[in-house]
Amino acid sequence: MSIEVANESGEEVDESTLVALAGHVLDRLGIHPLAELSILVVDEEVMGKLNQQWMGESGPTDVLAFPMDELRPAPIGGRQEGDAPAEPGLLGDVVLCPTVAARQATEAGHSTGDELEMLCTHGILHLLGYDHAEPDEHKEMFDLQAGLLTEWQEVRRSR
Repeated sequence: MSIEVANESGEEVDESTLVALAGHVLDRLGIHPLAELSILVVDEEVMGKLNQQWMGESGPTDVLAFPMDELRPAPIGGRQEGDAPAEPGLLGDVVLCPTVAARQATEAGHSTGDELEMLCTHGILHLLGYDHAEPDEHKEMFDLQAGLLTEWQEVRRSR
């Protein structure tokens, strides 16, 4: 997979961890190994402008996702006989704001790194078509997100 991180925020961010996490998530979801993902880390001013321009919301937010190609994950539990193979393509951009993430991490009682990992996973799921507007969609997306992050923590512990 081609996973690029551009940190334009002025904040220290563990870019290699974000790349490894994104690779884990995409692999677990059966995304083609030649798929491309961009992770952009920005300051609050840039995030506020993006949030206003694309979401019609004022102020900075924690994560935005801008999908490109309509790539879909493999069925949970793996591909079955007759399933179409995954195709390479451009997933899109996940935009993270570490200063917003830091505030949320403090409120949640965990590290900024953990918050950024959760937000990155969340953004990737949005790129793949997951949403949380309806209660059933919310449950599906957040259950999947929690499972992926639990697996990620296990992978990190085993290293």
